[in-house]
Amino acid sequence: MCLLSSTSAAVLRRLYTMKPQIHAFAGNPISCKTPKPNDPFSPNSALQTLKSHLLNKTHNPISPNFKILPFKKGNPLTQSRAPNWHLGWLSLDEIVALLGDSEVGLSDEGFVYVGSMAEDEVVYWAIDVTGDEGRVSAELGKREMCFVEVRTLMVATDWRDDCAMGELAIAGHARALLQWHDSARFCGSCGSKTFPKEAGRRMQCSKEQCKKRIYPRVDPVVIMLVIDRENDRALLSRQSRFVPRMWSCLAGFMEPGESMEEAVRRETWEETGIEVGEVVYHSSQPWPVGPSSMPCQLMVGFLAYAKSLEINVDTKELEDAQWHNREDVKKALTLAEYAKAQKTAAVKVEQMCKGVKQEQSLALDFNVESGELAPMFIPGPFAIAHHLISTWVHQGVPPSNIHQSSSSLSSL
Repeated sequence: MCLLSSTSAAVLRRLYTMKPQIHAFAGNPISCKTPKPNDPFSPNSALQTLKSHLLNKTHNPISPNFKILPFKKGNPLTQSRAPNWHLGWLSLDEIVALLGDSEVGLSDEGFVYVGSMAEDEVVYWAIDVTGDEGRVSAELGKREMCFVEVRTLMVATDWRDDCAMGELAIAGHARALLQWHDSARFCGSCGSKTFPKEAGRRMQCSKEQCKKRIYPRVDPVVIMLVIDRENDRALLSRQSRFVPRMWSCLAGFMEPGESMEEAVRRETWEETGIEVGEVVYHSSQPWPVGPSSMPCQLMVGFLAYAKSLEINVDTKELEDAQWHNREDVKKALTLAEYAKAQKTAAVKVEQMCKGVKQEQSLALDFNVESGELAPMFIPGPFAIAHHLISTWVHQGVPPSNIHQSSSSLSSL
């Protein structure tokens, strides 16, 4: 069941129809547009309503309605209604009852505005309950709700389901804001404490002589599929942190003073010794599941065409890099059962919400139908790398044939 109303779900379906290249974590249905300051759904207006309600301690209906998503250690509250997981939104009264006497405490500064849906008359908030010693988790566990890593939810999301993709985008956006709050507690200029402004959309230094404004951090990363046109091959790499048999695109952070195209060429040369000529933009993807020190990376995808072919791997950066021909990569796309992996992860989330803990390697979910391990696989449809590789593999193939030849989707 989709948590959004039928009106909101229709809006989201239109959004995904108009933007076929929307990736996981993009297409957030509640943050498409920020309302004007005098709008009751705007961050500051909604915050004033929230403050008034908390101060007066009333249980009267609020307009607009508030829904709050608790997070613990960067993990959103989740509930599972087979076959899909859903975010564990709570009402303001439920949050007050839950946190009023807990170690976390309750103040308006703890609420972070994450968006609104005017047609439903709802404003959405996130709140960090990490300081709780366990009472909150125990209370929520009685409702078969638990805190689940966003990366786990990413794998468990049915990428063909508009509502599921929308909920994942909301979870990623909220996580990025809360993680940024945690890393921006002190001013980078003078070291004084900061405090939230604009309903948590920015921070400000508390020192009168400084008052520096601090905005959410985004770290741009270039990710590229390097192509050997002459021999019809693509360059794929492995890092030591990858699960067994997984190969992916090259990627690296941009440096100050360089263009994205320059970053593509520099990173490719530094990691593999390959010289790149033409660089073509493909698409971009927000990536809020990196390290907490970088709350949200922006993956900017490119197809890059090699000028040289001899590989010289920087083993400090990569475990290996090899040229792979189109047919081998196409087989990896076809054999990897992404739908099976998604369903397996969804079952894991359901078990977690019911209090059952299980450990299993994600790589074991990417098997061929015979039960044998696939010789190689690439990241699933939740990653931009999948779509870069799929674009090259199916170059010149009609979309209908792509869908028939692969168990994955070439675009979201």
